[in-house]
Amino acid sequence: MALTIRHNSIKTLQGAIPRGTPFDSHQLQELGVSSALSHHHLKSGWLERLGRGVFMFPKDILRREDSLKFLAASGEGFHVGGKTALAWRGIRHNLPTREPLSLWGESRVVLPPWFTDRFPARYTKRNLFSPKLPKGYGLQPLPETPHGVLVSEPERALLEMLSEVGVYQGVEEARNIMEGVRSLRTDTLATLLKRCERVKVRLLCISWAEELNLPWAAAARKAAGKSQDQSRWTARLKDGTVLNIKP
Repeated sequence: MALTIRHNSIKTLQGAIPRGTPFDSHQLQELGVSSALSHHHLKSGWLERLGRGVFMFPKDILRREDSLKFLAASGEGFHVGGKTALAWRGIRHNLPTREPLSLWGESRVVLPPWFTDRFPARYTKRNLFSPKLPKGYGLQPLPETPHGVLVSEPERALLEMLSEVGVYQGVEEARNIMEGVRSLRTDTLATLLKRCERVKVRLLCISWAEELNLPWAAAARKAAGKSQDQSRWTARLKDGTVLNIKP
C-alpha cells in the first residue's frame, strides 16, 4: 500500500508540474506531498534538490524562462531589464551568447547558485525613478509569453542600460545599441525621463539621441524640461576613459 501511494504521488507530480520547471516545498504540499514523502522521493532518486526547499525532476534540463518565473513568484521580486530586455525585444548589437542576464529590482536579492550556475546573471538594485512613477510602469511580459516574467519595455530598458554605462556597460557598445533604438513611444519615454532621478541617464539619453539623429530626440529634450541638467556632466570610467556629456 505504501509503495502504491508513493508511486501515485510521483505520477501526480509529473502530471502537474511541467518538465524543465523548478518547484518548491509549498507546491509539493499543495499537491498532497508531505515533508516525509518528499524526503522519501529524494532518497529514492525521484526528486533532485536544487537548494533549500527547491527541487526539480532528476536529469531534467531547467528552462530559463520557467526558472525566472519561479524566482519572481517565490518572493524574489525583479524584472528582466537593461541590455537583456532590449535584446529580448529585438534590439541588440552583437550580443554574446553567454552575456549575463540583466535582472533589476527594488530590494536586495541574492540569486541562488542553482540558477546562476545554469543562467549567468547580474542583479541590480538601483532606484532610477522617483516614487511618483507608478509601480510596474514600463514593465510587461513578452508578447509570446503573456504569463511570463516581467520584462522592461524598450523605453525603460534603454534608460536602465544607460545607467550602467561606465559601471558594467561599455560606452561604445551602449551607443551602438542605442543607435538601433529608433522607434520609441514618446509619451512613455517622456514619463520615464520626467521621473528619472539620475542626471547621467537623462543627459546620456538626450545627448546621444541628438548626436545619433534619432527620431525621438526632440521629444526627449522636451521631456527633460528647460530647468534640468544645465551643467556638463563629467566622469572618469573604470577603464580610465573620461566621459563628458553636454547639457
